[in-house]
Amino acid sequence: MIPVLEPLLGEDELNNVIEAVKSSWISSQGKFIGEFEEGFADYHQVKHAIATSNGTTALHLALKSLGIGKGDEVIVPTLTFAATANAVLYCNAEPVFVDSHPEYWCMDPDNLEDKVNSRTKAIIPVHLYGHPCDMDPIMDVAEDHHLYVVEDAAEAHGALYKGKKVGTFGDISCYSFYGNKIITTGEGGMCITSDETLESKMRILRDHGMNTNRRYWHDVIGFNYRMTNLQAAIGVAQLQKLDQFIAKKRENASYYHRMLKDLRDDGLISLHPEMPWAKCVYWIYCILIEDEFNLKRDGIINELMKKGIDTRPFFYPITIMKPYKKVSLPHAEELSRKGLSLPSSLNLDFEDISKITDALKKVR
Repeated sequence: MIPVLEPLLGEDELNNVIEAVKSSWISSQGKFIGEFEEGFADYHQVKHAIATSNGTTALHLALKSLGIGKGDEVIVPTLTFAATANAVLYCNAEPVFVDSHPEYWCMDPDNLEDKVNSRTKAIIPVHLYGHPCDMDPIMDVAEDHHLYVVEDAAEAHGALYKGKKVGTFGDISCYSFYGNKIITTGEGGMCITSDETLESKMRILRDHGMNTNRRYWHDVIGFNYRMTNLQAAIGVAQLQKLDQFIAKKRENASYYHRMLKDLRDDGLISLHPEMPWAKCVYWIYCILIEDEFNLKRDGIINELMKKGIDTRPFFYPITIMKPYKKVSLPHAEELSRKGLSLPSSLNLDFEDISKITDALKKVR
């Protein structure tokens, strides 16, 4: 079976974990936590990074530190993993959904202005499937209306917008290190910011709301959103390989581009986009199955599974699912209906991708 994604771990990760175990610092204190935070902040050229237990808690922590609460609205894309909207609901605020841009699949900034009202407090752009959002118009809307921006970069470590790393535009940016992400700590997340006040708030909230100068004294209600030293030990080793991993992701994407060109030229599929202003990191290499293909998307998933090739459908638009406010957002719904995620692990090679693309061509 060729999986959709799997982590690439080696001796460096193992040696760091062994060192952490031998030190006995295996919980939420230890040298690797600070080292991982400092390294991640340096990589993005921001002042602070705050490690968390996962990407969802990173989003919740960010919103809480910004004071998002009951009666507030936060603009989010409908085509994203549910955690983006759930973090807003955890704050007792309301997610307000916007449609996708049909070319590059992320939040369409042309839809933002109409969603802003007196209750709007923040925007969460999601750099979907490794492709950056168009940040300039998003930041313009945020500036014009005095809104916070929390970038959800869970799927886009190291991606570039106009030559600048995603995650460096918003007030706070959030990352995931789940086992299928470009770099992993198994579970884990990170918030980054250059704002000293927000950094202090997030550190306190992350650690039960405990006063930093008075142990076991809690000035506010906080959370246990801490990363363990064992997780950070893996993260330190993974971070050193991030640029290498991105290069491999882009190399494999180029193989997919080339091998699927015939299907694209025949109008049967659309390939994973990369806009002129973007450097996509292709967290998962995705295609759209156009209506001219003889099988629908779900039929292709079943046929490829029979050949030992695991694939995934796109995320469902959040707005069509039961727990959320129902809104018709047609571009996202069409992308979700057509979208197919192909195997994208870092250990794939040319031969693997040849097998995958050949199998896809045979079910056309």
